[in-house]
Amino acid sequence: MKCYDLLIVDPQNDFMDIADAALPVPGAAADMERLALWLDMAGERVASIAVTLDSHANVGIERTSFWVDAHADAVAPFTTVTAADVRSGRFKARHAQYQGEALAYLDALEAGGRHRLIAWPVHCVTATWGHCIYAPIARSIAAWEKATGGTCLKVLKGQHPLTEQYSAFRAEVPRPDDSATQLNSDLLRRLGRGDGALLVAGEAQSHCVAASVQDMMAHLPAARLAQTILLSDCMSPVRGFEPDAAQLMDQALAAGLRVSEVGALT
Repeated sequence: MKCYDLLIVDPQNDFMDIADAALPVPGAAADMERLALWLDMAGERVASIAVTLDSHANVGIERTSFWVDAHADAVAPFTTVTAADVRSGRFKARHAQYQGEALAYLDALEAGGRHRLIAWPVHCVTATWGHCIYAPIARSIAAWEKATGGTCLKVLKGQHPLTEQYSAFRAEVPRPDDSATQLNSDLLRRLGRGDGALLVAGEAQSHCVAASVQDMMAHLPAARLAQTILLSDCMSPVRGFEPDAAQLMDQALAAGLRVSEVGALT
């Protein structure tokens, strides 16, 4: 009997707390190892798997490689960059041709009210080691495909260098000239049509998982949300953003979603 659909958000090397990871999330490797072990044991009950992959250029608006300070020095990782900072000259785009568009982006982002721009370390550059799925969960997905004949859907996100994309479903500021930054209705439909529980795991709980679940709460029917389970021991927050992760869980419970450890699934 097929009981579960599984969404795994960004289970990539650069987010694991392992050697050479660019943006390690404490606990992430253990999260994915727990999920892999469960999938090895319960894979015959999983009807579908979708995996999102943070997929970036080396230089993008959400990373340290894009921004410099007033002295043309690179900004430090985790620096918050605001529209006011850019107008005052405190920060500017490394490449002058992007200055105007970057400022317009920050204005639009801040008007949306969901995030301020953080200059993250360069991570998940497409086709590099850091972009790849962490080996333990990659092996378990491959074993599931071999055993069931199913195919794991892999969804690339964040490819446009002039907008951020935390969510699996849309960029923070969708661009009219790039449909890939706009709402991914196909993925929403896929996740919305299952008969069994929809399981959500991945990294980081405070950012990409949070944004994805918030979009699910905005766009999936209430009946499907009631079937959605956040796997609390298969997701972890970026250090320093633990309150955001806790807020996500509170929002999810208030919206009718459930929270469970993976070992408690029946």
